[in-house]
This record gives sequence, structure tokens and C-alpha cells, in this order.
Amino acid sequence: MAESVKAAPSFLSTRRPDTWWVQPLLTAAGLITFFGYLTYRAMNATYVWAEPYISPTVAPPLFTPIAGYPGSVPVDHAWLGAFPTWWPSFLPQSPAFFIPGLAIAFRFTCYYYRGAYYKAFFVTPPNCAVKGGVGSYKGETMLLVFQNLHRYTLYGALFLLVCLWWEGFSAFFKHGQLGIGVGTVVMLINASLLSLYTFGCHSWRHLIGGKVDCFSCDGRVSPRHKLWKGSSWLNGRHMLFAWCSLVWVAFTDLYVYLVSSGTIHDLNTWG
Repeated sequence: MAESVKAAPSFLSTRRPDTWWVQPLLTAAGLITFFGYLTYRAMNATYVWAEPYISPTVAPPLFTPIAGYPGSVPVDHAWLGAFPTWWPSFLPQSPAFFIPGLAIAFRFTCYYYRGAYYKAFFVTPPNCAVKGGVGSYKGETMLLVFQNLHRYTLYGALFLLVCLWWEGFSAFFKHGQLGIGVGTVVMLINASLLSLYTFGCHSWRHLIGGKVDCFSCDGRVSPRHKLWKGSSWLNGRHMLFAWCSLVWVAFTDLYVYLVSSGTIHDLNTWG
């Protein structure tokens, strides 16, 4: 008697009765919206400066354009001054090509974001217990082996955090006068959310707690264990801080843009 052959599950087939497709759909929409906006703003470095505020899309600025970009970062605020004459004419003169670009490398290789855009754009699979795209899973090999660079992009992200905190505290001073404005608070919240996202990163958690079999084998409470526990708490909320920080980076840039372009007035103590 011939045995019946079961047909292979079809693409997106599942026994789940819930609306499983909502999560990857919202994830895709969110990634396209916020990364699309930030990419556009990073490549169009206009209205990124409203003293003493600077957009995180161009901070810290290594170079800055000297003409053709209204609301650009002043030359004396850029680390190396104006863009050099050898800069290719077909590329926009945006500071985002340099140090701020470290944030893109860190987020793109982030463990959470990898899972998010693998599901949302490559449907591998789109959700738990749902048949994904054709092909066998081979792990992050071949072209995806570069994802292993995430542990090294962490150091760039930590350096960028220092710079953003510096810019945030610098926003308490305008023309040498101490004060505070709405933009100051916005920039400090931005640095805070990025810190919560970064210090909940799997690579940071491994850096401070990895290669250790026992934190208290000598009977003493290890400060390293406390750091690891704190990082573990953040790690459990890594998705939350990944999205909150991403949205706030876009909001911070939008706020600076609106103030720089004269669309809104910043409430502050400088008058």
C-alpha cells in the first residue's frame, strides 16, 4: 500500500489563530519611517544647528559646510573646521558621513534590530510558528558574517555617547551665559535614552560580565556583578529602549530643525 506524502507547508502558512502579521508589519513601517527620515536628514544637513542646540544626525561634527546649507553647524564648532576642498562634489557636505555614522553601524548590527528587520523585510520567518521564505537557514554566514562586527561597533557607540552627553551639557550655555531651554532638555533626554539602549546591549553585557564562571566565589560581592545585573535589567527591555531612543533621535532632530528654520520659538531662560 502506497504511503501518502505530506505536502510541504506553503509560504506564510500557520496554525496561529491570532493576527500574527500585525507585529512584522508595524515593525517594517516603523523602520522605514524613522530610518528613512533620519537618513534623509543626515544627507541634507540643513537647519541642524540652533545655538546652542545641535541635531544628533550631525553630532559631533568633524567638518561642516561653509556655504549652501542654511542652518548648518558653525565652522568654529566643527572639530576640523570646514569641509576640505578634496571632498567629492557629488556627495553632500554632511558631517553625518563621519562620527555620527557610528550610530548606523551599531544599530544595523544590533541583535534586536537584526531580528526585527530579518522578520519584517526578509520573512525568515515573519513570526513564531509561521512558515517563512524559501531556503534553509544557514545562520549569519557568507554575506551576513559582517554582523559579527557588532561587538566592535560597541566601542564606536560608547565614544559617540560621550560626545552626545558633551553636546547636551554644552546646551546649558549660550554665548557663554548659563541657562536652560526646551532644547536642552530634549538633548539630555536623547543622550539618556541612547545610554539606556547602549548599556542594555548584549555586547556590553558580555564585555562587563563575560568570561566569568562565578561572581562571588571568594565570598565577596563583586562590583562587576552589580554592573552585570544592571545591564541584564536593561537587556530585558532592549527592544523598548531601541525604539524609544530611535524615535527620540528623530524628534530631537525635528525640534532643532523647527527652531533653526524659525518655524517655532524655543522657550528658554536666555530670552
